[in-house]
Amino acid sequence: MIRIRDLTKSYVRGDESVVACDVRALDIATGEQVALVGRSGCGKSTLLNLLTGLSLPDHGSIRIQDVEITQLSETARDRFRAEHVGMVFQTFNLLQPFTALENVMLGSVFGKGAGSHLKAKATELLQNVGLGHRMNHRPNELSVGQCQRVAICRALINDPALIFADEPLGNQDRVTGTEVLQLLLDMARADKRTVVMVTHSPESAAQLDRTVEFDELRRDA
Repeated sequence: MIRIRDLTKSYVRGDESVVACDVRALDIATGEQVALVGRSGCGKSTLLNLLTGLSLPDHGSIRIQDVEITQLSETARDRFRAEHVGMVFQTFNLLQPFTALENVMLGSVFGKGAGSHLKAKATELLQNVGLGHRMNHRPNELSVGQCQRVAICRALINDPALIFADEPLGNQDRVTGTEVLQLLLDMARADKRTVVMVTHSPESAAQLDRTVEFDELRRDA
């Protein structure tokens, strides 16, 4: 499903070049759920940006579903992301003017969903996470945990093969966070989706199939 080899990404800060990500090799199987852990600033979030095609590496290979992501044009990367990837963020990124149902449907603007089936599918997802009675509420009318459930539904609206999550539970209390993460993982396992999650929490990492220490992926490790 995912194969990474000799990946590097650097940024220029003033007169200095800063290595943001340096990965020797990482393989993730189809349907596997992997937690990326490590110190702040080691490159975990940068790796997610590279995996989603939001940025390109300076060097190296990223193959996802036998597609070399680094060789795609920006338009092709956008299309690949829309059709195959669901993303869940710590800050949710919900749009305040829209209801929970509309926020979920917006996840399919650039994807495969269209027509009358989209609303029905978004409704079903929200019902599955216990928000059938809150579909017409806006984000500021929902709890933190409910907003994260909406974000999960939005990530799943296009039936993605992959789900990338960047510290998705950072704004939640431990109990709520555990429940929401378990919900995400259960929904992913039901359809054999691959999950890659960045987290600082050992408790959260333990809920996934495998934990990868980011520093151990470095080419000089």
